[in-house]
Amino acid sequence: MNLLITGANRGLGYEIAAEALERGHAVVAGVRNPGEANQKLSALAAAHGERLAVAELDVTDEAGLSALASRMKREGRTLGAIVNNAAILTARNTHIEDLNMDDVARTFEINLYGPMRVVKHFLPLLTEKDGAVINISSEAGSITNAYPDDYPYAISKTALNMFSQQLLAYVKDRGIQVLSIHPGWMKTDMGGENAPTDPRSSARGIVDQIERRIVPESRFRFVDYFGKAMPI
Repeated sequence: MNLLITGANRGLGYEIAAEALERGHAVVAGVRNPGEANQKLSALAAAHGERLAVAELDVTDEAGLSALASRMKREGRTLGAIVNNAAILTARNTHIEDLNMDDVARTFEINLYGPMRVVKHFLPLLTEKDGAVINISSEAGSITNAYPDDYPYAISKTALNMFSQQLLAYVKDRGIQVLSIHPGWMKTDMGGENAPTDPRSSARGIVDQIERRIVPESRFRFVDYFGKAMPI
């Protein structure tokens, strides 16, 4: 299987790439600045050779996404999974009275419009058997468990969950699964050192779902990394 992963240079995106490569898959690791030194990705490339391709991919740059998709099509590349992982967390613990709407707009550009742009341009390449679109969501996107503050991040993830449902309705007849996955509170730059979850453990559960070793049975396609239904 060939996987396209956004935000693959660190955190969960890197761990999903590493786990997929170890299982024998091929990965296109999308990063904003491929020219920057990245020891982790360099080590993966040394270990897995041509099965790892690092590509310039900025989810806010639609022209760049279109160009990359066109190049992959010319090269005869196909995809088995699209993993929309790139995301930001702004205005943490900010009350609504103090919220800078520029933070909201920037968050939506990356966390919601980014995945939509990626799917728009790469869905035509998702032709391998048992294809998947995986949108990395968050428990913060649950309306049932809504809490104050973190407005840009939480609302963007709620909207991402809706996009997943709409997309599933569009592609289900092609045998493509679409999931919004809560990856757990992880020890990453975003999650911090106090987080209880190892991002590699989360990555294993996510790749299990990509491979359909775990097939969620929930009505809505918002699940955790074990495949258990999350409250909408």
